[in-house]
Amino acid sequence: MNIQHKIYHLGRLILSAFLLFAVAACGTKPQESAAHVTSTGFVCPEPSPRVEFESKEINIFTWTEYVPADIIDCFGLVYGVDVNVDYFSSNEELYTKMSFGESVNPYDVVHPSDYMIDVLIREGLLQKLDSGKLENMKNLDGGLISAYGSTLDFIVPYQMGTQAIVYNSETVTNPPTSWADLWSPEYKGRIVAVDDNRVVIGMALLTLGYDVNTTDEAQLEEAKQKLIELMPNIRVFDSDSPKTPLVAGDVDLGIVWNGEAFLAKQENAAFEYAFPKEGSIIFFDGMGIPTNAPHPDISYAWFNYMMQGDVFWLTLVDYPYTIPNQAALDFAKANHAEVYEAYMASPITNTPADIFAQGHKVEDLGNALSLYDQIWTEIKE
Repeated sequence: MNIQHKIYHLGRLILSAFLLFAVAACGTKPQESAAHVTSTGFVCPEPSPRVEFESKEINIFTWTEYVPADIIDCFGLVYGVDVNVDYFSSNEELYTKMSFGESVNPYDVVHPSDYMIDVLIREGLLQKLDSGKLENMKNLDGGLISAYGSTLDFIVPYQMGTQAIVYNSETVTNPPTSWADLWSPEYKGRIVAVDDNRVVIGMALLTLGYDVNTTDEAQLEEAKQKLIELMPNIRVFDSDSPKTPLVAGDVDLGIVWNGEAFLAKQENAAFEYAFPKEGSIIFFDGMGIPTNAPHPDISYAWFNYMMQGDVFWLTLVDYPYTIPNQAALDFAKANHAEVYEAYMASPITNTPADIFAQGHKVEDLGNALSLYDQIWTEIKE
């Protein structure tokens, strides 16, 4: 944990202790206090608006290391409900769980990314949203969320960002400037990569001058052979916490999401994030309601609470990617200037517009997705 995080979380704990002491001094039990406070000392904002529902629990399926624990805890506290969370490490894992039907898909909210959003919509696995119940959509940056296109009928934007190259400038003597550089023999056994077939196969396609969404079998075969050559350089695939082997010194380079690179750099300033000259691979994450969600009424309460500026700003502290929530940035600027300034000053998180424009978005390829799955299986054998 970096110094900024340590100071911030220490402040939360001190505040929590103070509140507990105060209510004890007044002879009042903590649960009778008007304020809801998490175990870290974070004082939970009240819902605005407060959404009415009948459900007593909400079941959420999201990425590992993506939703701050205080937000999860606060939602349960302010609404007096149980919040049950399961985690996945890849879009494919999410799809597998959702496509098996109601008996194994008890979720009210899921967090798919980029091409998987289109897959879930195409296969009828997401409900169309009632825009009239999403008052806090007004908090989002219209320019950024326009990238979601027509999927906004089914998805509430969460975070977005880039997938590029992180490296330790103290140990990597020849820093990479392109995806193609990662094939250098000097990087043998020194790379961590996200466990994501569309990203890794996509960057191999880019080194060959091909589209990340190609369905041409000859081009994909070339990419497979190219990746077989790369495998000695990749020490580990990790989509749970790719920053961990970097910070631990187990690897020196990574094919990672920008938020993970930002957190790694906060732990060790020697880490640098390089946008490859072939273009980074961009992603867009969202929140949706499965078609067979058991408690869809509570999902709208979750969406609106998540979109509150005084709630969503916590992602800047815990899991900072590129944030499309303008209200959260405004709140952080006014109330937590050091957090806001660190985000705005970093091109890793506050992604420059031209980087997004040069980036490559992976798309739903229908039946051709099986070609990518097959390549992924073969190169990892």
